[in-house]
Amino acid sequence: MNTPGQAASGAATGFSSISWEQPRRFLACRGELDEATAVIFGAPLDATISYRPGARFGPARIREVSGVLEEYSPILDADLCSARVCDIGDIVLPLGNVPAALGMIEACVRGIVRLGPVPVMLGGEHLVTLAAVKAVASQFPGLKVVHLDAHADTREEYLGERLSHATVMRRVGEIVGRDNVFHLGIRSGTREEYLDIAEGRLLSGDLKDSLASVVDMLGASPAYVTVDIDVLDPAYAPGTGTPEPGGATSGELLGAVSLLKHLNVAGFDLVEVAPPYDHSDITAIAAAKVVREVVLALELRRRGRGA
Repeated sequence: MNTPGQAASGAATGFSSISWEQPRRFLACRGELDEATAVIFGAPLDATISYRPGARFGPARIREVSGVLEEYSPILDADLCSARVCDIGDIVLPLGNVPAALGMIEACVRGIVRLGPVPVMLGGEHLVTLAAVKAVASQFPGLKVVHLDAHADTREEYLGERLSHATVMRRVGEIVGRDNVFHLGIRSGTREEYLDIAEGRLLSGDLKDSLASVVDMLGASPAYVTVDIDVLDPAYAPGTGTPEPGGATSGELLGAVSLLKHLNVAGFDLVEVAPPYDHSDITAIAAAKVVREVVLALELRRRGRGA
């Protein structure tokens, strides 16, 4: 275990109260923390999964399989070898204490945002998004949230719990305002959830077209983007806790996230990769490629090539 300053040499971090594990770093992430455009870290929480657990192993596996990818993205015509991306490892979260775990994640994200880079969080279950959004919203007034997922995740409570991967977007809406949450790829939820989502904020159809519409609507507004890997059809992402047929292809998702170079992204996460059910690492490799495209899109925007 070590601190981000030890894991990614150099910077004064302010994360001294958090314990860290440093598994293999994500593909080509050799940047320094104090010079980074984006900072990758893992939040291996797996406490409220309602069907198949295992998402806590997601961050490490995404990193492990990232080596199969090239550093160059032909979609964005950009290369990780010249990107300022830092991987500071995984937070060591307390077992069985959800509020404490969320507090540690929030503290980590606050520290990254104060330094200037965009936090890129690898989950872990979707509840981790709540802590990250809370931290980012405290620094970016008027924050919008873009939610790519198979499930609405807007229940008031689930199995008696208000803090759950099935309630996370309801809680996020309480922070930023439900009119500021945009839902893409949703194909599962209760009747009440569908009725409760603010008018015009549930976009259906092709992911890229839907995200393009959101990008146009948001303009220069700061945005937090959260991707639950089950937005993909189980044929492309079997390794997840709650697979839902009828989703997007991996190509469609990659095309959509390439548009993030046009969005003022203040935070990003990819969640719910569950390696125990991931035959041949299909899901983890798709997730790693999405992360590659996202960090390159962030780099292009910082260089003025995306706006």
